[in-house]
Amino acid sequence: MDDKTILSRISELVDEEHRLRSDAQQHEAATDDEARERLRALEESLDQCWDLLRRRRAARQAHGDPDAQGERPVPEVERYLQ
Repeated sequence: MDDKTILSRISELVDEEHRLRSDAQQHEAATDDEARERLRALEESLDQCWDLLRRRRAARQAHGDPDAQGERPVPEVERYLQ
């Protein structure tokens, strides 16, 4: 996955997250368990994408191979403190 594809995926995820949050605020969609679970999954996917993009950029800056970087599992990414 290249940087452009990752950024496109981030944009799609952010758009969906904003739509879900907007719907919930307008009471068009109930904030049921399914909606909360989808928002959690979106946040985790966004964290993974941002992590991958940062590591690809760091590899490039260090004259490494950005394509050697792969997506890390959710539990690993979610443990990081920012």
